Amino acid sequence: MNPPVVLVSVQGAVQVITINRPAVRNSINKEVAVALAAALIELDARAELHVGIISGAGGNFCAGMDLKAFAAGGDEPIVQGRGFAGLCEAPPRKPLIAAVEGHAVAGGFEIALACDLIVAARGASFGLPEVKRGLVASSGGLMRLPHRVSRNLAMEMAILGDPISAEHAAACGLVNRLVENGGALDAALELARRIDANAPLAVAASKQIVDASRTWTDDDMFERQRPLARAVNGSADAREGATAFAQKRAAVWQGR
Repeated sequence: MNPPVVLVSVQGAVQVITINRPAVRNSINKEVAVALAAALIELDARAELHVGIISGAGGNFCAGMDLKAFAAGGDEPIVQGRGFAGLCEAPPRKPLIAAVEGHAVAGGFEIALACDLIVAARGASFGLPEVKRGLVASSGGLMRLPHRVSRNLAMEMAILGDPISAEHAAACGLVNRLVENGGALDAALELARRIDANAPLAVAASKQIVDASRTWTDDDMFERQRPLARAVNGSADAREGATAFAQKRAAVWQGR
């Protein structure tokens, strides 16, 4: 029996999703895309899960679409309504962290860009090499990258197709944590646990505002933010947070 192409485990309130095709650098075929979509749907559906992590098995994050499988007549690794890898067009509502070792290129880089935070090992690399193959990076990379780094760097990566090192990515603010090789998943788990210690309603609304506000104008941004912030600031968790602060104790969140 072949091993599962995606491994899913739970550590407390953290769901860890591992792409498990190390022999092909965790490239994405239809089976992987469907399994990733199912895991992310579960992440959003289960109230006891607060944060997700995506990693890759065998020392690489993901090399993008499995081109050999596609050329041999395989289905595109796209899930209806969710896009490439079951993720790129519909990230989860809950925070998602990419734990990157080795290559995160082409669609693999686009998966990382669809996450909220990126932890990278020093030996990792990131790139959009599609132009070298006569293709366009159409799973969000060209649209998300300019919001993460300067236009100049985004354009260079888009039209030269050359990868950048994890150190370069960290210096440009693309990577949140830079760690020693082999340490990306542990560092991502540490970040996930710190997120989990915060109020889940506040975390969800903060993520929503950061993502949605990219399309808001200066004239309407506070009006657009107001109902999202008001719902959280008037919640039982908001009262609990203030009370716990005054009493110098850890807050006990109820998610309401």
